[in-house]
Amino acid sequence: MSGIEEPLIEVGRLAAELDDTDPPTLLDVRWRLTGPPGHDDYLAGHLPGAVFVDLDTALCGPPGVGGRHPLPDPAALQAALRAAGVRAGHPVVVYDGGDGLAAARAWWTLRWAGHRTVRVLHGGYPAWVAAGRPVSTSTPDPSPGDVKVRPGDLPVLDAGQAGALAAADDAVLLDVRAAPRYRGEVEPIDPVAGHVPGAANLPAGEYVGSDGRFLAAEVLRERFAAAGVTGARAVGAYCGSGVTAAQAILALHLAGRTDAALYVGSWSNWVADPARPVASGSTSGH
Repeated sequence: MSGIEEPLIEVGRLAAELDDTDPPTLLDVRWRLTGPPGHDDYLAGHLPGAVFVDLDTALCGPPGVGGRHPLPDPAALQAALRAAGVRAGHPVVVYDGGDGLAAARAWWTLRWAGHRTVRVLHGGYPAWVAAGRPVSTSTPDPSPGDVKVRPGDLPVLDAGQAGALAAADDAVLLDVRAAPRYRGEVEPIDPVAGHVPGAANLPAGEYVGSDGRFLAAEVLRERFAAAGVTGARAVGAYCGSGVTAAQAILALHLAGRTDAALYVGSWSNWVADPARPVASGSTSGH
């Protein structure tokens, strides 16, 4: 795999690896869009040895015109990862509260930053607990890591590129928000409702279950193909702020589309410029 880890790891495999003499670095990235803070969950119990890393402040840049969860500053990201004990070339496993969102964004961020040996615990913390595995309330003090952040290892889209992808006949831009948000009927977070003109809607529930577990690869390929991801068509994804869409990129990787690009700023960035066009209704991509 050219040094790239498979994106997912199951509980049993992780438990075995944690018993090794040099186990993977564990990052707890539990997070909720509207709170309470995931750190509270971490303090109440986490995988033994796991270090908490905050998605909002460590894995993303500050919110603004770039979106609610823009790319992090590379130097700041490197400092945060080193503080969490991430070492160059050493395996990392990330997990969240079970919906797979924060863990997927953490996976994507580390991959974008050039760290290829990173996996998501499939099913997250609930799967670990359900399997009867041990948990801890002790906060570890990891030795500083030496990871080097080298941005650009996964493709990203800015607003112009996302708009062009959505408009192109030989490409597809996936909007993975719920259908009512895509159609512009509701918008609970951002100031403008609707979608990028030409984008196709594929709600996240089409490729991941309510338990945060991804569908089988062959089913994923069918779901993406139905949304227009066929042949050599270029593909990108966006959501509200680039978190759910990172999960879509992970699902696309599982389906074999490792070239899929993330529009990191997503809808929160698109509507920051009132000059950008907005579509509504059920019209999808090409």
